[in-house]
Amino acid sequence: MSEPRWLDDREAEIWKTYRDLRRELQSAMDRQLDRDSGLSGADYAVLAPLSESAEGVLRSRELGGVLGWERSRVSHQISRMEKRGLVAREPCADDARGSMVRVTPEGRAAIEAAAPEHVETVRRHFFDPLTRDEVETLGVLLARLLDTLARR
Repeated sequence: MSEPRWLDDREAEIWKTYRDLRRELQSAMDRQLDRDSGLSGADYAVLAPLSESAEGVLRSRELGGVLGWERSRVSHQISRMEKRGLVAREPCADDARGSMVRVTPEGRAAIEAAAPEHVETVRRHFFDPLTRDEVETLGVLLARLLDTLARR
């Protein structure tokens, strides 16, 4: 086994800043959603791809892939949202073991009401502090990192 490639002081500082940013940004987004719409970050994460999909429905397995969640997490979240009338489960026509998740009219209304302030919060905390050139550079860097992870 080779020796670990330890982070130097600057790399360690940047890594810590990234972790802190990710935590603080998620916390700000979650607080805003809860305060302004009563939705949790997980609710919004589920409703967004459903509301953008054809006919507002996705296979549960596909939804989990989009979210990057394990099957049990998707199932528990969908159960909580079903109780609140935001989504409905339906049988999958192609696979009796699978299920489809559909956004309900109540769920669509909830995300449509939440989206304007949510996107403003994203803009205020993530894009507004940066120049246009910095946004472009950040986009290139994030895409490179994501591509590297996807190839592994």
